[in-house]
Amino acid sequence: MTVPFVDAHVHLWDLSHVRYPWLTPPFSGDGPNGSAEGIARDYDVVAYRAELARWNLVGAVHIDAGAHPDDALRETAWLERQAEATGLPSGIVAFAALDAPDADAALAAQAAHPRVRGIRQIVNWHADAQRSYTDRDVTQDPRWQAGFAALGRHGLSFDLQCYPGQMPALAALFARHPEVPVIVNHLGMPVMSDADGLADWRRGMAALAALPQVAVKLSGLGFIWRDWTAERVRPLLLETIDLFGTHRAMVASDAPTDRLFAPIDRYMETYYALTADLSEDERRDLFGRNANRVYRLGLSV
Repeated sequence: MTVPFVDAHVHLWDLSHVRYPWLTPPFSGDGPNGSAEGIARDYDVVAYRAELARWNLVGAVHIDAGAHPDDALRETAWLERQAEATGLPSGIVAFAALDAPDADAALAAQAAHPRVRGIRQIVNWHADAQRSYTDRDVTQDPRWQAGFAALGRHGLSFDLQCYPGQMPALAALFARHPEVPVIVNHLGMPVMSDADGLADWRRGMAALAALPQVAVKLSGLGFIWRDWTAERVRPLLLETIDLFGTHRAMVASDAPTDRLFAPIDRYMETYYALTADLSEDERRDLFGRNANRVYRLGLSV
């Protein structure tokens, strides 16, 4: 591939340095994504570069990788050291619990790191406990909403991993805070097993796309269907690009997590084939320029 790739979503970890409960035995197939045992080993910049060797990688944004909440700042400090030594990651989206009593202090501490650009707190809530990442819809909590509002004061964006049923209410909150850029993770994670899963996704994504400060990542196809195929996901990918436009969508590998469902090259081949008919400028936006701009990386792409 010749188009420069700025990966909008990657995870790195050293399991001996930072605690990751979801990557720690015993493993279980229960829960939204099944067992994480297949990726429960150290994943550093060398391994990541090797996995993306075909794709003209010029930058990457590290996204909160599910560290123990008490290790959130430790993870950020470790990532800063990796970047100093290797050049990656180019930017960091760190963890902070927006509903915590000390949320403002946590945001300030994360924002003090030079590569931190935003915050992610996974908020996927679903009435089906097997689908849900959380035991309640924290986005309905006034404390969480106040924590979200605080992001703007610290110059931070928010990476949104939620389910479509939560999107309309979140869109109303985001509309009140246009100063906070929001980046929708993993194609909006439609729950296709729900009776109105596709309609819920379309309704929620349209509400978010109507806000100019919201962008979206083309990633996480295995979260929709674990046995996904390029033909099956193509309509959802195209609809997402149509909703947000090529100036607000960005390709992301989600390495190594997406490898739970398929090799990373297969995802990248799918995104590359999907965009084959677009102009050179549009492809450069999707594969690199948008991530560079949204996450304020300052790369030459």
